[in-house]
Amino acid sequence: MPSSLINRDLISINDLTKNEILFILQLAKDLKAKPQPTLLQNKVLASLFFEPSTRTRLSFETAMERLGGRVIGFADKDVTSASKGETLYDSIRIIGQYADVIAMRHPLEGSARRAAEATDKPILNGGDGANQHPTQTLLDLFTIQETQKKLTGLSIALAGDLKYGRTVHSLMQALLHFSPHYLEELKKNKIKFSLHEKMEEVIKQADIFYLTRIQKERFADSMDYERVKNVFRLTLAHLIGVKKNLKILHPLPRVNELDDKIDTTSHAYYFQQAENGLYVRQALLGAVLGKI
Repeated sequence: MPSSLINRDLISINDLTKNEILFILQLAKDLKAKPQPTLLQNKVLASLFFEPSTRTRLSFETAMERLGGRVIGFADKDVTSASKGETLYDSIRIIGQYADVIAMRHPLEGSARRAAEATDKPILNGGDGANQHPTQTLLDLFTIQETQKKLTGLSIALAGDLKYGRTVHSLMQALLHFSPHYLEELKKNKIKFSLHEKMEEVIKQADIFYLTRIQKERFADSMDYERVKNVFRLTLAHLIGVKKNLKILHPLPRVNELDDKIDTTSHAYYFQQAENGLYVRQALLGAVLGKI
């Protein structure tokens, strides 16, 4: 195992090299195929969610417990001393004395980096505002690799909230590892991408169609949200003539941008994508704690 992963923070997907990403994906594949129920026995995860979460929080906690570890923490900041005015720095400094690793979500950009300054225990960023969501990116890459058998030479379409969506911000940065020429063209202002107003203009060429919801909670003005909330809505009609290997991914939750009639098609893979979060987060926990 790359020794550099032991006791490492994961704040941004840019904290990982291409080889480290591939290593984590292989670990996840191994753990999916062969569970290790005692790997993290006597280890403690602090699960600190200052912002609502379903999949990220529960998959982190399930990952730890299925590896034999224990979980402490909270899913509501109002039950913590933050409601009394305690700073994030002080909270993390104390909690770091109780746990071996910390998984955290916070509504403020940069909060995960600040938390890492407060403790010598690994911080795994489960989302900081509209900034980064690196563990989601790893499970996205794992899912793309699982469905397409590769991470290079693919046409990937991103649709939905590209401004505030931390999942697409992280994913785009990670994909640069697998298309080096893309970064060079970006530097030269000759970026290899295209912008489209309608999903039907790109979906027929895509191997992966990654859709996100418009995030109401990121809009300061509710009228701005109302104007764009229904701009992107994927329906069965959009799937006529698409590639057979097309897989539709979505970080969830969905609102009205993804028709539930698509769920039963061979192209839907977002529920399996969510499940893959369990194995990727198991791989991360095992790696940063030096047990794999």
